Amino acid sequence: MKIRNLNPRDGIGASAWHIEFERGRILLDAGTDPTQEGRSSLPRFNLVENRELDAIALSHCHQDHIGSLPLAVRHFSKTDVYMTQPSYFLIERVLHNSVNVMGRRREDEGILDYPLYTHREVEEIAHLFKGRKYNSPESWVTASKNGSNPVDSRLEFFDAGHTLGSAGILASSENESVFYSSDVCFQDQILLKGARFGQVKADVLILETTRGAQVIPEGFTRGLEVKRLKKAIVEVGNVKGTLLIPSFGLGRTQEVLTLLSEMIQAGEIKEQPIYIGGLGKVFTDIYDMEAPRTHRRHPDLQLSSALNLVVLGRNQLNEMRIRKSRIYVMTSGMMVENTFSHDLIVRLAENPKASVFFVGYTAPDTPGGRFKSSENGKSFSFSRICPDLIRKCEVESFDLSAHANRDELLDFVGQVAPQTVILTHGEQDAREWINEQIKIRFPKTRILQPSPGELVEC
Repeated sequence: MKIRNLNPRDGIGASAWHIEFERGRILLDAGTDPTQEGRSSLPRFNLVENRELDAIALSHCHQDHIGSLPLAVRHFSKTDVYMTQPSYFLIERVLHNSVNVMGRRREDEGILDYPLYTHREVEEIAHLFKGRKYNSPESWVTASKNGSNPVDSRLEFFDAGHTLGSAGILASSENESVFYSSDVCFQDQILLKGARFGQVKADVLILETTRGAQVIPEGFTRGLEVKRLKKAIVEVGNVKGTLLIPSFGLGRTQEVLTLLSEMIQAGEIKEQPIYIGGLGKVFTDIYDMEAPRTHRRHPDLQLSSALNLVVLGRNQLNEMRIRKSRIYVMTSGMMVENTFSHDLIVRLAENPKASVFFVGYTAPDTPGGRFKSSENGKSFSFSRICPDLIRKCEVESFDLSAHANRDELLDFVGQVAPQTVILTHGEQDAREWINEQIKIRFPKTRILQPSPGELVEC
């Protein structure tokens, strides 16, 4: 089995794995690197071009996992693209939004590479998308591409608990198998329940390591952290302050909205408008639509009817007066340029009665990461659009990540019992901690950390 890491950087970037079995080739994910721009954000598809591909399988609809899909299809024309059923309802909206964002960045920032693909191209590949149920294995290798004899192959999605439609992917051909964890959350979140990876077994495990360097404080629990967040929200309301919670439109937004719904229902905060962006509202509607088919808490909760959601357009946001006692749940979670959270925080930063609550992962080299680590009252370089910003507002972080803790990842290695573990989707210190712990706990397991573009054999 030959596995090539197509991620263009050594860390969390554009997830994409090309796997060549003895009979059959598959691409797992086709993302873009959120820390890079233009073509430098793309996977290294040139390393595997002009090769036939039997299937593309997608783990979930975050940009770092699907943002380059139309370009992948260019390289592998007429290849079916498999995903979970919830992801099937999300993917076109995510890709069309990407085209819009790239168009704005070309216009506002002069990035001539953008857009990397068009609305028409997204529409033209949509017929290749195949939505599949969780835990419903099917064959993915075609005999016509791999000789005349039928191929014993299996492709199966397992609920990863990370966001709506997220999945770990089991791919096998003949006697070889790979399990790709992608982004996984084993604990119940505020809305979604934890991963259901069951008794997965595989020869090779491709394992995310996002939180590998993060020590969990003694006595920490997600339940206590939720209580701490609720208390902080109440305190902002008591002083009639303005609150911004920067969130990914898909996943974090709906988790935060569920929390606010719980608090209003319990009388902890008053019923009030909650301001969100258009894409966040679109995804929230899909969360509501997919509620009966989703493994989640509050199965009957319909967020769009339980909350007074006010959708802000870009012009409306820039022109509106920022008033006290408002709650904004705005994309993006990393405050990248030309997003709602970026533009709003530029206006809120010097307001001492404003608060910014981070509730998920924020890469250090993004505007959100720089804002999170900034010092009160001191100027810092926030973004290219805003190179000189002074922060006087309050900033607080809450550990409600949708990624597994490092000890949970190690336990999962023990469950899968692979011959080889490939460590991915984590910075070097995160991967190294997982690497050393696997050596101690599972000394017979081979550990690989392929560099960008590197091919390894298992």
